[in-house]
Amino acid sequence: MFDTVLVANRGEIAVRVMRTLREAGVRSAAVFTEADADARHVREADSAVRVDSYLSAAELVRAAGEAGAQAVHPGYGFLAENAGFARACARAGLVFIGPPADAIELMGDKIRAKQTVRAAGVPVVPGSSGSGLTDDELAEAAREIGMPVLLKPSAGGGGKGMRLVRDAARLPEEIAAARREARGSFGDDTLLVERWIDRPRHIEIQVLADAHGNVVHLGERECSLQRRHQKVIEEAPSVLLDPATREAMGEAAVQAARSCGYTGAGTVEFIVPGADPAAYYFMEMNTRLQVEHPVTELVTGLDLVEWQLRVACGEPLDFGQQDVTLTGHAIEARICAETARPGDGGVDFLPSAGTVLELREPTGPGVRVDSGLAPGTEVGTAYDPMLAKVIAYGPDRATALRRLRAALAGTVVLGLETNTGFLRRLLAHPDVAAGRLDTGLIDRDAGLLVPDGVPDEVYAAAALLRQRALAAETEGGGWVDPFSVPSGWRLGGEPAWTVHHLRVPGRDPVRVGVRDGRVRIGDGPQAQARIEVTGSRVALYREGTVCTFDAAGDWLGRDGDSWHVQAYDPVAAALRGAAAGAGGGALTAPMPGTVTVVKVAKGERVVAGQSLLVVEAMKMEHVIAAPHDGTVAEIDVAAGTAVAMDQVLAVVTPDGSPDGSPDASPDGNGEAS
Repeated sequence: MFDTVLVANRGEIAVRVMRTLREAGVRSAAVFTEADADARHVREADSAVRVDSYLSAAELVRAAGEAGAQAVHPGYGFLAENAGFARACARAGLVFIGPPADAIELMGDKIRAKQTVRAAGVPVVPGSSGSGLTDDELAEAAREIGMPVLLKPSAGGGGKGMRLVRDAARLPEEIAAARREARGSFGDDTLLVERWIDRPRHIEIQVLADAHGNVVHLGERECSLQRRHQKVIEEAPSVLLDPATREAMGEAAVQAARSCGYTGAGTVEFIVPGADPAAYYFMEMNTRLQVEHPVTELVTGLDLVEWQLRVACGEPLDFGQQDVTLTGHAIEARICAETARPGDGGVDFLPSAGTVLELREPTGPGVRVDSGLAPGTEVGTAYDPMLAKVIAYGPDRATALRRLRAALAGTVVLGLETNTGFLRRLLAHPDVAAGRLDTGLIDRDAGLLVPDGVPDEVYAAAALLRQRALAAETEGGGWVDPFSVPSGWRLGGEPAWTVHHLRVPGRDPVRVGVRDGRVRIGDGPQAQARIEVTGSRVALYREGTVCTFDAAGDWLGRDGDSWHVQAYDPVAAALRGAAAGAGGGALTAPMPGTVTVVKVAKGERVVAGQSLLVVEAMKMEHVIAAPHDGTVAEIDVAAGTAVAMDQVLAVVTPDGSPDGSPDASPDGNGEAS
């Protein structure tokens, strides 16, 4: 076994790999950039080396040398599936804890991979043939296959750059966007096109191979719950497969691994028609450890990272296919720095960023957490949005589901928005509970899982907390001017209302009045209300009910949801709106990120729905479109500009505006598509 292993990654996967290294008695060396100097994975490593970029093979090899490492574990993402990095490690005398570079190269090219496994007898999805197709050739292949089709980058994975196209007229625009995303994520904009299978299920098989010719599969994982072609919930085993289909798919996965000379842990991914599970098709092979590997570990009792280490050391597998058994059920939820908000076309999943002010990760029977978070962690927009994974195990699926929902309700991350509450509601969806899954379920029903607004009790608690803080500012020794105390007291009359103007980003502002133990939200009825604060816990007693929140700064959280309740100045907002041209023509950034494309210039005529700019954050693109027909009055950003959430990007003067500018808006925020 190695003495020291460099973990060439960050966040939760680096922490998870280090856990197994520690158990194996192997020293861990971390790498970090300037932004990650105080990250959890750095603090938990035995040593750490600073690098300029996680994407520089030369930097990582140098770091391994400085740390005295004999091997490198790439985790997933970054250079985990980079054949050049694997070869650079070999040239430096380092063991790459993963498959051979040739296998990475072969399976990393989805076009060659399909050709190889097809020759090995594995069924593949119908699609384009040949690499290096031009835009016109891709469009022609799509028309020959028949709409709808899926555009996919030949390099990389994780759903980045994938585009479902239903209208042939949109092919040029979608091909250009897919190329742009693929180039930004993988440095390679080669695309292929595949037939879209309606209501498909995404099922993958975990394989494990040694250097002595032994290859086994460890059963399947159901990964059908996805948004933007990226998984958010995974489970093992799948309720769809019977033993015969499981055996057939497992054997196909083994043959795919053998066809490329694979060693180590890998995953063979299949697309499966829900109505006909026996008609499965190979999609791709991920030549690395998968994000969702914990569910396989829980149902098989195997530590996949430990077996990666043992295979890399030259050990043979000490078990065969007949020894692999699946016991119980495990389900994983990916906690991501993102928010789900109602949008024009359904629900928008937008990245978020911030500092972790309060953190509580769940515990309990059958609950496992793989996390890279710690109090004070700075979450930016430069990296993938996944922060942690909450996994629940039980003797059956119903128990695992119940435990996971409870664990998510007990997860507290304040300081930035996460998808925790959304995932908890998703797991309660009737079709999810019944196992009726497909990759389009979230897109169809996301609107049912996103609250229309902010609960009144959130505003009530926030206003009472602010009232309490104002009162505390006037406490102390000596005489206090009674008119300076925010109690509403008036000489010889009824107490006045103390008004708090509050706003949750992405929602309309709300006026909350507080007077003499009563709260009034907007023009609604008065309600008796009070709070009790114990540490970071706030109990709101309102009209005979009790709601308990976690609180930190301006943040409140409950049952996995969180709200950033900010003070709002309606006068200042109106002035900002007027200065910006406001109205429906002021286009603001829907998330913090970087402008990657500007498609229009000042003075240009545009039509409603026309793409004007592209903002990217956490490897995701968001298109900013014209809200109406009109003229571009202002463009305040250029490609490469870093922008904050709600920052004005452009102003579009609507046709027919009498003064040549959009109508004024009370809060200065326009609509961003």
